[in-house]
Formats: sequence, C-alpha cells, structure tokens
Amino acid sequence: MSASTPKKNSFFGGAAILAASVVLVKVIGALYKIPLGRILTDAAFADFNTAYYIYSLLIIISTGGLPVALSKMVSEAHAQGRGNQVRKVFRLAMAAFCVLGALSCAVMLRFPKELAELMNNSHSYWSILALAPALFFICPMSALRGYFQGHSLMTPTAVSQVIEALCKLVIGLALAKMMVGAGMDESQTAGGAILGVSVGCALGMVYMFFCYGRFRLSLPKFRDVPDDSRKILSTLAKLAVPITLGSSVMAVVNLLDTSILFGRLQDAAGFNEAMARTLKGVYDKAMTLYNLPASFMVPLTASVVPAVSAARAVKNYRQAAQVSETALRTTALLAIPAGVGLFALGEPIIQLLYPGTDVARAGWMLSMLGVASIFVCLMLVCNSIMQAHRLVSIPVLTTVVGCIVKIVVNYILVGNPDINIDGAPIGTLLCFGLIALLDLIIIKLALPRSLSYVRVFAKPAAASAAMGLTAWAVYGLAAKLLVKLTAFQETTDGYPLLDEAGAAILSWKGNALAVVLAIGLAVVVYFALVVLTRAISREDLSLMPKGDKLARLLRIS
Repeated sequence: MSASTPKKNSFFGGAAILAASVVLVKVIGALYKIPLGRILTDAAFADFNTAYYIYSLLIIISTGGLPVALSKMVSEAHAQGRGNQVRKVFRLAMAAFCVLGALSCAVMLRFPKELAELMNNSHSYWSILALAPALFFICPMSALRGYFQGHSLMTPTAVSQVIEALCKLVIGLALAKMMVGAGMDESQTAGGAILGVSVGCALGMVYMFFCYGRFRLSLPKFRDVPDDSRKILSTLAKLAVPITLGSSVMAVVNLLDTSILFGRLQDAAGFNEAMARTLKGVYDKAMTLYNLPASFMVPLTASVVPAVSAARAVKNYRQAAQVSETALRTTALLAIPAGVGLFALGEPIIQLLYPGTDVARAGWMLSMLGVASIFVCLMLVCNSIMQAHRLVSIPVLTTVVGCIVKIVVNYILVGNPDINIDGAPIGTLLCFGLIALLDLIIIKLALPRSLSYVRVFAKPAAASAAMGLTAWAVYGLAAKLLVKLTAFQETTDGYPLLDEAGAAILSWKGNALAVVLAIGLAVVVYFALVVLTRAISREDLSLMPKGDKLARLLRIS
C-alpha cells in the first residue's frame, strides 16, 4: 500500500480484495512449502509441521474471534458516528490482544521441550522456539486488521497478509538452504525455515501500525461519550468466544492427531522416534498438496453469505435456495476435477515435486487425500450456506463428529504395524467424507425448495471421471516413452552414457514432461465436456469474477 491514506472500499470490492489476497497467500504458501519439502529431510519436515500445529491452535485461541468481534463493534460505532467509542473499543481490544499474544508467546518460549514431548516429537524443540515470536507479533496485527475491516478498509489487511507470506517464502527458504549447506542438525534447519514466519509477522505488524498512524491523521474529532470499559469488554467476549470455540475445533483435532500419529507409530507400530518422524514427514508432504484445492474456495465462500443473506432479508427463500444450489454446483465443478486429478496422478506428482521422499508411499497417500480434498471443499461451502441460513451451530457439531471418527480411525490403523502411517489418509478421508455427507443431508432437509443434488453433482462427476481416465492413460503412455528415451541412453559401444545420478535426473525430466502433458490434455477434455454438457450455467458463472463476460464468450444461457 502507498503511503497515502488507505482508500475506503465498497463491501463487495473489499471482499474481492480479501479473497484475492487469500488466494495469493495460499499460492505463495505452496511455493514455500513445496521447495521447502525438497530442502528438508522427511523427518525435519515433520518437525516443522509439528510446531506449526501448536502455533495454529494458540493463534486461534489468541485471535480466533476477537478480530471479527472488533470489526463488528467498530463498524457499528462508525456507522453511528461514535468516533470516541471506536477509539475506546480499539484501545481495549488492542490491550487484550497484546496480553493474549504475550501469554501465548511465553508458553512456547518457556515450555518448548514440554510441548515437543507432548507431541511425541522431541526434535520439534527448535521449530517451536523459532515460531514463538510470531504469536506476539500477530496479535496486535490482528487487532489492527479488525479495526480497519470495521471501517470497510480491506487493503491494509490484504497487503499485510502478502507481506507475511513473502517473508516466509524468501527468508524461510534462504535460511533453510543456508543451514543445510552449513551441515547443521536437521531439526535446527527446520527451526530456521520456520523463523521466516516470525519475521513475516513482525514486518506485517509494522506495516499495519504505519497504516494506522496515517489513517488516524485523517480522522476528525468527535464529541460522543464512549461506553464503560467493562461493558465493551463484555460485548467483545460475548461475540468472540463462540467464534473462537468454533474455529478451534479443527486446530485441536490436528494437534491431537499429530500427537496420536507420533505416539502410535512409536508405541504400537514399533518404530523409533527417528523413523516415526520420517514417516510423518512423508505424510506431511502429501498433505501440502492436498490442502491446495480448498484454498481456491475462498472467493466462493465469500460470495455465498451476502448473496443468501440478501435473499433471506426480503423473504425470497426460493432464491436463497437457488443461490445455495449454484454455490454447490460451482464447488463441484472446481473441487471434483482437482481431487480426481490428484487421485489419478498421485505418485507422478510426488515424483515431480518431492523426488527425494518415499515416492510410492507418498503417492498412494496423495491419491487418497485427493478424494478427501473434494469433501473438504464441499464442507467449506456447506458451512457458508448453513451460516447464511442461520444454522450457525450445526457446522461445529458435524465437524466434531467427523473429527472424532478421524481420531479413532487413526488410533486404530496407525497403531497396526502392517498399516502404520498409511492409515492417516484413510482417517482423513473418512472424517471429511462424513462431515460433507452430514452437511449435505442437513442442507437438503433445511432447504427443500429447488435443491437437487443430481443437478449439482451428476455432470461435474461424469466430466471429472472422463478427465481422470484421460490423465491416467496419457501419463501411462507418455511416461513409458519418455523414460525410455531419457533414462536409458547408451553410447555406440553399449555402455551407459550417464552415471546413476545423471540417469535419475533425466528420468525425473521424463516424468515431469509426462505429468505436464497428462494434466494439459485432461484439462482440455474436462473443459470441453463441461461446455458441451452445459454443466455450468450463467447463474453459476455470475458468482465468479467476469463471469457474465465468460458466459457470453462460451454462449452459455
């Protein structure tokens, strides 16, 4: 953002800015984690992610509901022209944020060894220490984000998120590469990689304070009398606590799940800690790719709530149901092919991105997780639909049910020596499959008008199946040809032209070309089938940026 006062955004413009920034941040995150997975060993990658799960839970406890509560209270006071109330709400919220941030940071700094042992991964000690400062910096930054969003100013939040992500990418990867080159211990290298997150949060906070300083200069003086401090804090708590509890469910489950995976691998499956870390690192690398499809649901979920809420406000329940159906169909059109693609090309994609890991095992995991990613996307959109229809507590309940299934399944399967870490993606698939199924049943019962799951899923599923078969067949044929042409080159005397390392590089290039060719042709097939079968309508495209122009271009009525 420029040094000038932040420009006020309209509601939809602000939502678009935030949605675009979130997608950009997720893409940068992938550009960070994929090469990081190649720099770090599987065990070090597991150390990195163990610390991140602890951080994720503490950050939700510290900031989960307060930014939303602050944004709501600031927005209301701003609309009423109560500038002094806005200032007091912000000051109190900032104090609360700083206290929570300091406490969370202190927990990670004071008890890194205990937290690491609680996670059954003592080597995550350095990563926990390196990530602790991020909790302190992100709390005041979250207060400032809530303040600006309450004024309908979304650009500072969006820019600060990108600053965080870029610092994580540049500093984290640079430190990891330097430490590996210096021959440092792999767990310390993981700590260096994650230190980029703390630096990014610090710079993001500095940027937000700069924006706040500039913005305050433009504010006029007000004469209103603000509410009592106790009343303001009570209102903040009433708004923030339920949101925090709902947001923390998945973070708690991820934390428990990580501890259970390490514990069961060591206690029941009979692996030592080093081998357990390696197996968990293989799983985490597959998880990095599995998380990508859900990242692109953000613009859609951001559009659903205002569209459904607007229809309900004028008691047009049929239109609300139609918007819900369109959102589900658009999700199906995006999520099903992404999941099918990961399922069909799991092992080749892992070979392309993480050639140094256990490719066969990680590839199988990615295939299972690819199917699970479809259900994750459906869950996210179903949650938005239910929230828009004022069924706010139901998504929390269905998530709890699914997560219990995940923990039980992982406990049983991962503890089986013959299955061990291969049970983790099965637990994930069953968890989100059940959540999505329950959500879809509830939505069908709550919104009986005009909602047809045959219309929603039939054509996208059929087109995705054809796409998946295309990807599988094209890759199989291309890989055989390209690998033979690259990895087995010989001299005229019949001796190998390349040593083992050179042959491996050319084999990787052959796999890369085959993957790119398979994905390219599969996308063409899928897009052609979607257009030919009219699987997408003008109403569906209207939820997307420039959707009307795209509908005219494709002649979709």
